[in-house]
Amino acid sequence: MLCTVANATDYSGPLKVGTTAAFAPPLETAVAEAKKQGLIVELTEFNDWTAPNVSVENGDIDVNLFQHKPFLENANQSGGFHLIAYAPAIINNIGLYSKKHSAIDQIPVGGTIAIANDPINGARGLLLLEKAGLITLKPGSGLKSTVDDIVSNPRHLKILEVEAVQLSRSLDEVDLAQGYPHYLRLSKTIDPDKVLLFDGLEHPEYVIQFVIREGHQDDPRLAKFVNIYQHSPVVRTSLDKFYGKLYEPGWSQ
Repeated sequence: MLCTVANATDYSGPLKVGTTAAFAPPLETAVAEAKKQGLIVELTEFNDWTAPNVSVENGDIDVNLFQHKPFLENANQSGGFHLIAYAPAIINNIGLYSKKHSAIDQIPVGGTIAIANDPINGARGLLLLEKAGLITLKPGSGLKSTVDDIVSNPRHLKILEVEAVQLSRSLDEVDLAQGYPHYLRLSKTIDPDKVLLFDGLEHPEYVIQFVIREGHQDDPRLAKFVNIYQHSPVVRTSLDKFYGKLYEPGWSQ
């Protein structure tokens, strides 16, 4: 049974923000900056990609930061949520990584490739495999591609679907894996700069969003915190330090 916020117009008290490890350090900097400006923010770190949306829907937190719009749309449909994108944060590169091979053309016939097992990030992995020339997808499948949309697999590659946050740990077992640089850095599995192919930020749909429950757009705490995240020089320094050259701001500079 879902609990609800007692008074949707009551925006007093701390702003409660949820995130995951891949986005936490720069947010921690933003929290500290907000405190200097009189805004108290409580940051909660989740270890999966379901609980942050459940918590916003239930009113346990006010906003989360970990997902892009295609993931959000799928979550709303599958979970019956009433969540909306409030403001853009950053867009991260994803890439193809290997601990066994130094180039895409070294991937052997019958080799094994790991991609994300959720329908949205899995599609992003498949599009990257197509960009690498390893598979061909059904025309028009695009951001909703699944393994069933593969129409050509000349190397007879075996594609394993793995929980996205566990992809970095699959590198010891597979020939190639879809990889998220921030998770690779945290797991210390492989240098995230040793990528075989990046997706090149050609899909702006994958900009990570601040996500709230519909009807809470007028929360002045949100506006203040997002402005700090997007425009504070101290936060930008934290983003640059944490992500290096593997991200771009998703908002107009």
